[in-house]
Amino acid sequence: QVQLVESGGGLMQAGGSLRLSCAASGRTVRTDAMGWIRQAPGKEREFVAAISRGATVTKYADSVKGRFTISRDNAKNTMYLQMNNLKPEDTAVYYCAAKRDSYWFSDPNNPNEYDYWGQGTQVTVSS
Repeated sequence: QVQLVESGGGLMQAGGSLRLSCAASGRTVRTDAMGWIRQAPGKEREFVAAISRGATVTKYADSVKGRFTISRDNAKNTMYLQMNNLKPEDTAVYYCAAKRDSYWFSDPNNPNEYDYWGQGTQVTVSS
């Protein structure tokens, strides 16, 4: 059984940077498409970014495009999200998730596409 564990969240001032990590254990995720989804208090889960199995395809929400970068290191069984120029509206719990044995998604914006999820890491951006 695979487990995803996020780390790297915290409190940051607007304009700052954070790097989130998502470490997988229990099985390799090199065969999986993966993504980051966030949820702010009182709001629905929101797609942030996704990356294909071989890291050849990426997609970003318009709200983070140009500021966030998704990447993965299959040798380390880990995915990353580099977040630069953070804004208060980026405050949320960030979840990593994966679609098992898939190159890409039908629709990475759809939370139902993901087969397993981490527990989340809190990111708080102050103004």
